[in-house]
Amino acid sequence: MPALLAREEYIEQAYFFRTFRERLKEDLPTQEILQALQDELLASTRLPMAVNHLRTELLHSGVIFTGMRQLGHYFTSFQAFVMEQAEQEGSRFDHWLALEILEREADYKSKESLASGLFVFQFESLARNRLGYDRGLDAIAGDPIYNEAWKIWIKRLRALLGTVDFADLLYHRSELAAKNREKQAAQKASIQQLSQPEESGNEAAEVNSTTSRAPQGEEILFSDAAGRIAKANHGKDPLYLFAALQRQLGYPAVPRPQRALKLAQTHPELEMRLSRLEQRLHLMEAEQAGKLDLKEFLMKPPSFGDDLA
Repeated sequence: MPALLAREEYIEQAYFFRTFRERLKEDLPTQEILQALQDELLASTRLPMAVNHLRTELLHSGVIFTGMRQLGHYFTSFQAFVMEQAEQEGSRFDHWLALEILEREADYKSKESLASGLFVFQFESLARNRLGYDRGLDAIAGDPIYNEAWKIWIKRLRALLGTVDFADLLYHRSELAAKNREKQAAQKASIQQLSQPEESGNEAAEVNSTTSRAPQGEEILFSDAAGRIAKANHGKDPLYLFAALQRQLGYPAVPRPQRALKLAQTHPELEMRLSRLEQRLHLMEAEQAGKLDLKEFLMKPPSFGDDLA
Protein backbone atom coordinates (compact mmCIF):
# COMPACT_ATOMS: atom_id res chain seq x y z
CA MET A 1 0.00 0.00 0.00
CA PRO A 2 1.63 3.31 -1.04
CA ALA A 3 2.05 6.11 1.45
CA LEU A 4 1.99 9.85 0.93
CA LEU A 5 5.32 11.08 -0.36
CA ALA A 6 7.32 14.12 0.63
CA ARG A 7 6.64 17.39 -1.20
CA GLU A 8 9.98 17.25 -3.04
CA GLU A 9 9.00 13.89 -4.53
CA TYR A 10 5.87 15.33 -6.12
CA ILE A 11 7.81 18.34 -7.42
CA GLU A 12 10.28 16.03 -9.13
CA GLN A 13 7.46 13.84 -10.45
CA ALA A 14 5.78 16.86 -12.04
CA TYR A 15 9.10 17.81 -13.69
CA PHE A 16 9.66 14.22 -14.83
CA PHE A 17 6.24 13.83 -16.49
CA ARG A 18 6.40 17.29 -18.09
CA THR A 19 9.92 16.86 -19.51
CA PHE A 20 9.17 13.30 -20.62
CA ARG A 21 6.15 14.57 -22.58
CA GLU A 22 8.02 17.49 -24.15
CA ARG A 23 10.89 15.32 -25.36
CA LEU A 24 8.55 12.69 -26.73
CA LYS A 25 7.06 15.42 -28.91
CA GLU A 26 10.56 16.02 -30.27
CA ASP A 27 10.64 12.37 -31.43
CA LEU A 28 13.50 11.45 -29.10
CA PRO A 29 13.87 7.74 -28.21
CA THR A 30 12.17 6.82 -24.94
CA GLN A 31 15.25 5.02 -23.63
CA GLU A 32 17.42 8.10 -24.16
CA ILE A 33 14.83 10.33 -22.49
CA LEU A 34 14.66 8.13 -19.39
CA GLN A 35 18.44 7.85 -19.22
CA ALA A 36 18.88 11.62 -19.37
CA LEU A 37 16.12 12.30 -16.86
CA GLN A 38 17.61 9.82 -14.43
CA ASP A 39 20.69 12.06 -14.27
CA GLU A 40 18.71 15.31 -14.17
CA LEU A 41 16.36 14.46 -11.31
CA LEU A 42 17.19 15.41 -7.75
CA ALA A 43 19.38 12.66 -6.30
CA SER A 44 18.02 13.17 -2.77
CA THR A 45 14.63 11.84 -3.91
CA ARG A 46 13.67 8.27 -4.76
CA LEU A 47 12.52 9.14 -8.27
CA PRO A 48 15.89 8.53 -10.04
CA MET A 49 15.89 4.93 -8.79
CA ALA A 50 12.26 4.56 -9.86
CA VAL A 51 13.07 5.89 -13.34
CA ASN A 52 15.95 3.43 -13.63
CA HIS A 53 13.52 0.60 -12.87
CA LEU A 54 11.06 1.93 -15.46
CA ARG A 55 13.84 2.03 -18.06
CA THR A 56 14.78 -1.57 -17.29
CA GLU A 57 11.16 -2.68 -17.50
CA LEU A 58 10.79 -0.87 -20.82
CA LEU A 59 13.71 -2.89 -22.20
CA HIS A 60 12.16 -6.18 -21.09
CA SER A 61 8.44 -5.67 -21.76
CA GLY A 62 8.27 -2.61 -24.01
CA VAL A 63 5.90 -0.75 -21.66
CA ILE A 64 6.23 1.44 -18.58
CA PHE A 65 3.02 0.83 -16.67
CA THR A 66 4.11 -2.64 -15.49
CA GLY A 67 7.16 -1.06 -13.84
CA MET A 68 4.93 1.50 -12.13
CA ARG A 69 2.77 -1.32 -10.75
CA GLN A 70 5.82 -3.12 -9.46
CA LEU A 71 6.77 0.08 -7.61
CA GLY A 72 3.40 0.26 -5.87
CA HIS A 73 5.02 1.74 -2.77
CA TYR A 74 6.04 4.79 -4.83
CA PHE A 75 3.66 5.18 -7.79
CA THR A 76 -0.07 5.12 -7.13
CA SER A 77 -2.51 2.73 -8.78
CA PHE A 78 -4.07 5.67 -10.64
CA GLN A 79 -0.73 6.63 -12.19
CA ALA A 80 -0.16 3.06 -13.38
CA PHE A 81 -3.75 2.85 -14.67
CA VAL A 82 -3.42 6.04 -16.75
CA MET A 83 -0.16 4.86 -18.33
CA GLU A 84 -1.67 1.43 -19.02
CA GLN A 85 -4.57 2.99 -20.92
CA ALA A 86 -2.13 5.02 -23.02
CA GLU A 87 0.15 2.06 -23.77
CA GLN A 88 -2.60 -0.34 -24.83
CA GLU A 89 -2.38 -1.34 -28.47
CA GLY A 90 -4.92 0.55 -30.57
CA SER A 91 -5.78 2.98 -27.78
CA ARG A 92 -6.96 6.45 -28.81
CA PHE A 93 -5.67 7.81 -25.50
CA ASP A 94 -2.17 9.00 -26.41
CA HIS A 95 0.99 9.17 -24.27
CA TRP A 96 1.23 12.95 -24.38
CA LEU A 97 -2.18 13.43 -22.79
CA ALA A 98 -1.53 10.71 -20.19
CA LEU A 99 1.75 12.31 -19.14
CA GLU A 100 0.13 15.73 -18.91
CA ILE A 101 -2.59 14.33 -16.64
CA LEU A 102 0.05 12.79 -14.38
CA GLU A 103 2.05 16.02 -14.43
CA ARG A 104 -0.90 18.12 -13.25
CA GLU A 105 -1.81 15.57 -10.61
CA ALA A 106 1.72 15.58 -9.19
CA ASP A 107 1.86 19.38 -9.34
CA TYR A 108 -1.41 19.60 -7.37
CA LYS A 109 -0.11 17.16 -4.77
CA SER A 110 3.06 19.22 -4.34
CA LYS A 111 0.89 22.04 -3.02
CA GLU A 112 -1.65 22.06 -0.20
CA SER A 113 -3.94 19.67 -2.01
CA LEU A 114 -7.41 18.59 -0.92
CA ALA A 115 -8.75 15.08 -1.26
CA SER A 116 -11.92 16.54 -2.79
CA GLY A 117 -9.99 18.49 -5.43
CA LEU A 118 -7.86 15.49 -6.33
CA PHE A 119 -10.88 13.21 -6.62
CA VAL A 120 -12.75 15.59 -8.94
CA PHE A 121 -9.62 15.89 -11.11
CA GLN A 122 -9.14 12.11 -11.32
CA PHE A 123 -12.84 11.44 -11.93
CA GLU A 124 -12.99 14.05 -14.70
CA SER A 125 -9.93 12.44 -16.29
CA LEU A 126 -11.86 9.17 -16.50
CA ALA A 127 -14.98 10.86 -17.84
CA ARG A 128 -13.35 13.06 -20.49
CA ASN A 129 -11.10 10.35 -21.90
CA ARG A 130 -13.54 7.41 -21.51
CA LEU A 131 -11.05 5.33 -19.55
CA GLY A 132 -13.71 3.19 -17.84
CA TYR A 133 -15.27 3.67 -14.42
CA ASP A 134 -14.96 0.15 -12.98
CA ARG A 135 -11.19 -0.19 -13.01
CA GLY A 136 -10.70 3.56 -12.94
CA LEU A 137 -12.55 4.08 -9.65
CA ASP A 138 -10.69 1.14 -8.10
CA ALA A 139 -7.43 2.80 -9.13
CA ILE A 140 -8.53 6.13 -7.67
CA ALA A 141 -9.53 4.52 -4.37
CA GLY A 142 -5.98 3.16 -4.00
CA ASP A 143 -4.49 6.65 -3.64
CA PRO A 144 -3.08 7.16 -0.11
CA ILE A 145 -4.57 10.67 0.14
CA TYR A 146 -8.01 9.13 0.73
CA ASN A 147 -9.06 7.90 4.16
CA GLU A 148 -11.37 4.95 4.75
CA ALA A 149 -14.55 7.03 4.37
CA TRP A 150 -13.36 8.26 0.98
CA LYS A 151 -12.45 4.76 -0.19
CA ILE A 152 -15.85 3.34 0.74
CA TRP A 153 -17.70 6.18 -1.02
CA ILE A 154 -15.57 5.93 -4.19
CA LYS A 155 -16.26 2.20 -4.47
CA ARG A 156 -19.98 2.82 -3.99
CA LEU A 157 -20.03 5.20 -6.95
CA ARG A 158 -19.78 2.36 -9.47
CA ALA A 159 -23.29 1.22 -8.57
CA LEU A 160 -24.72 4.75 -8.47
CA LEU A 161 -23.30 6.33 -11.63
CA GLY A 162 -25.89 6.49 -14.36
CA THR A 163 -28.81 6.25 -11.95
CA VAL A 164 -28.09 9.27 -9.73
CA ASP A 165 -26.92 12.66 -10.93
CA PHE A 166 -23.23 13.17 -10.11
CA ALA A 167 -23.92 16.66 -8.73
CA ASP A 168 -26.44 15.11 -6.31
CA LEU A 169 -23.90 12.51 -5.20
CA LEU A 170 -21.38 15.24 -4.45
CA TYR A 171 -23.94 17.46 -2.72
CA HIS A 172 -25.19 14.63 -0.50
CA ARG A 173 -21.70 14.21 1.02
CA SER A 174 -21.02 17.94 1.41
CA GLU A 175 -20.98 20.08 4.53
CA LEU A 176 -23.94 22.07 3.18
CA ALA A 177 -26.11 18.95 2.95
CA ALA A 178 -25.08 17.93 6.48
CA LYS A 179 -26.14 21.34 7.81
CA ASN A 180 -29.48 21.09 6.05
CA ARG A 181 -30.06 17.62 7.48
CA GLU A 182 -29.23 18.89 10.96
CA LYS A 183 -31.72 21.75 10.58
CA GLN A 184 -34.44 19.37 9.43
CA ALA A 185 -33.70 16.98 12.28
CA ALA A 186 -33.73 19.82 14.83
CA GLN A 187 -37.06 21.09 13.52
CA LYS A 188 -38.51 17.57 13.69
CA ALA A 189 -37.23 17.14 17.24
CA SER A 190 -38.73 20.47 18.34
CA ILE A 191 -42.10 19.51 16.85
CA GLN A 192 -42.00 16.18 18.67
CA GLN A 193 -41.05 17.93 21.90
CA LEU A 194 -44.02 20.29 21.61
CA SER A 195 -46.36 17.38 20.96
CA GLN A 196 -44.92 15.48 23.95
CA PRO A 197 -44.46 18.01 26.78
CA GLU A 198 -43.92 15.23 29.32
CA GLU A 199 -40.59 14.31 27.72
CA SER A 200 -37.73 15.06 30.08
CA GLY A 201 -35.06 17.61 29.28
CA ASN A 202 -32.32 15.01 29.40
CA GLU A 203 -34.04 12.91 26.75
CA ALA A 204 -34.49 15.96 24.51
CA ALA A 205 -30.82 16.84 24.84
CA GLU A 206 -29.92 13.29 23.93
CA VAL A 207 -32.07 13.50 20.78
CA ASN A 208 -30.43 16.80 19.73
CA SER A 209 -26.92 15.42 20.21
CA THR A 210 -27.79 12.34 18.18
CA THR A 211 -29.13 14.35 15.24
CA SER A 212 -26.03 16.59 15.19
CA ARG A 213 -23.73 13.66 14.47
CA ALA A 214 -23.26 12.37 10.93
CA PRO A 215 -24.52 8.79 10.60
CA GLN A 216 -22.04 6.01 9.92
CA GLY A 217 -21.13 5.95 6.23
CA GLU A 218 -22.33 9.52 5.67
CA GLU A 219 -19.18 11.43 6.64
CA ILE A 220 -18.60 14.87 5.15
CA LEU A 221 -16.24 14.69 2.15
CA PHE A 222 -16.82 18.04 0.41
CA SER A 223 -16.85 21.59 1.70
CA ASP A 224 -19.82 23.89 2.08
CA ALA A 225 -18.75 25.83 -1.03
CA ALA A 226 -18.46 22.64 -3.09
CA GLY A 227 -21.94 21.64 -1.93
CA ARG A 228 -23.39 24.97 -3.06
CA ILE A 229 -21.79 24.59 -6.49
CA ALA A 230 -23.05 21.01 -6.80
CA LYS A 231 -26.57 22.07 -5.81
CA ALA A 232 -26.52 24.85 -8.42
CA ASN A 233 -25.51 22.33 -11.11
CA HIS A 234 -28.28 19.83 -10.40
CA GLY A 235 -29.49 18.24 -13.63
CA LYS A 236 -26.76 19.86 -15.76
CA ASP A 237 -23.89 18.35 -17.69
CA PRO A 238 -21.20 17.23 -15.17
CA LEU A 239 -18.59 19.08 -17.24
CA TYR A 240 -20.23 22.34 -16.14
CA LEU A 241 -19.86 21.23 -12.53
CA PHE A 242 -16.16 20.42 -13.03
CA ALA A 243 -15.52 23.80 -14.67
CA ALA A 244 -17.31 25.67 -11.87
CA LEU A 245 -15.30 23.86 -9.19
CA GLN A 246 -12.10 24.78 -11.02
CA ARG A 247 -13.06 28.44 -11.28
CA GLN A 248 -14.43 28.89 -7.79
CA LEU A 249 -12.31 26.57 -5.64
CA GLY A 250 -9.09 26.25 -7.62
CA TYR A 251 -9.45 22.55 -8.39
CA PRO A 252 -6.91 21.41 -11.03
CA ALA A 253 -8.10 21.42 -14.63
CA VAL A 254 -7.93 18.27 -16.72
CA PRO A 255 -5.92 18.71 -19.96
CA ARG A 256 -7.72 18.24 -23.24
CA PRO A 257 -6.35 16.73 -26.45
CA GLN A 258 -4.92 19.31 -28.81
CA ARG A 259 -6.50 19.69 -32.21
CA ALA A 260 -4.43 19.23 -35.36
CA LEU A 261 -2.94 22.35 -36.93
CA LYS A 262 -5.06 23.90 -39.63
CA LEU A 263 -3.76 24.40 -43.19
CA ALA A 264 -3.82 28.17 -42.64
CA GLN A 265 -0.99 27.71 -40.13
CA THR A 266 1.45 26.44 -42.80
CA HIS A 267 5.02 27.61 -42.44
CA PRO A 268 5.65 30.94 -44.31
CA GLU A 269 8.60 29.54 -46.30
CA LEU A 270 6.49 26.61 -47.47
CA GLU A 271 3.73 28.99 -48.51
CA MET A 272 6.25 30.98 -50.60
CA ARG A 273 7.48 27.85 -52.37
CA LEU A 274 3.91 26.76 -53.10
CA SER A 275 3.18 30.19 -54.55
CA ARG A 276 6.21 29.98 -56.89
CA LEU A 277 5.23 26.49 -57.99
CA GLU A 278 1.74 27.73 -58.75
CA GLN A 279 3.16 30.54 -60.92
CA ARG A 280 5.32 28.10 -62.90
CA LEU A 281 2.34 25.81 -63.53
CA HIS A 282 0.38 28.82 -64.74
CA LEU A 283 3.15 29.71 -67.26
CA MET A 284 3.34 26.14 -68.54
CA GLU A 285 -0.41 26.02 -69.09
CA ALA A 286 -0.31 29.36 -70.92
CA GLU A 287 2.55 28.16 -73.17
CA GLN A 288 0.72 24.98 -74.10
CA ALA A 289 -2.39 26.98 -74.95
CA GLY A 290 -0.36 29.40 -77.08
CA LYS A 291 -1.30 32.36 -74.92
CA LEU A 292 2.07 33.05 -73.34
CA ASP A 293 2.93 36.76 -73.56
CA LEU A 294 6.57 37.55 -72.78
CA LYS A 295 6.06 41.34 -72.87
CA GLU A 296 5.19 41.42 -69.20
CA PHE A 297 8.63 39.96 -68.43
CA LEU A 298 10.59 42.49 -70.58
CA MET A 299 12.13 45.44 -68.77
CA LYS A 300 10.89 48.78 -69.94
CA PRO A 301 13.64 51.30 -70.83
CA PRO A 302 14.01 54.10 -68.29
CA SER A 303 12.41 57.43 -69.16
CA PHE A 304 14.22 60.70 -68.43
CA GLY A 305 12.10 63.78 -68.03
CA ASP A 306 14.93 66.16 -69.08
CA ASP A 307 15.77 64.29 -72.34
CA LEU A 308 16.36 66.97 -75.09
CA ALA A 309 16.05 64.52 -77.98
